[in-house]
Amino acid sequence: MSDLHIRCANLTDIDAVLQFWREAAEGMSISDDYDGVARLISRDPGALLLAERDGFLAGTVIAGFDGWRCSAYRLAVHLDCRRQGIATALMEAAEQRFASLGGRRVDAMVLETNERAHHTWAAGGYHREDHWRRWVKPLTD
Repeated sequence: MSDLHIRCANLTDIDAVLQFWREAAEGMSISDDYDGVARLISRDPGALLLAERDGFLAGTVIAGFDGWRCSAYRLAVHLDCRRQGIATALMEAAEQRFASLGGRRVDAMVLETNERAHHTWAAGGYHREDHWRRWVKPLTD
């Protein structure tokens, strides 16, 4: 995996990241727009990690830490790059970031219907906690 480079996203990456998520990620979120990603990068420049191979965007993960919880979102790998260790490399980078910030546990948001992702997370040592449920309320229409 020596040809894989993981780096933090910057504002010039936003359009490419949004296009990547439309193609490689499962579902879209209310925050998956230019302003949402710009806020993320501006507030926490180290949170959005990109995996590139030869200048090609191969994967992403958002490794957010609010001082209390480590949260992983948007782990996605390009269709042509799956099963090559990219998700593992991204999560190792995210976990290193969390540890350096004093994080104690990672929570990952994973779609119930994304069975392939369940296997990926389980292979990385994560397990499902059925006694918790996510409750949401959009602040905008």
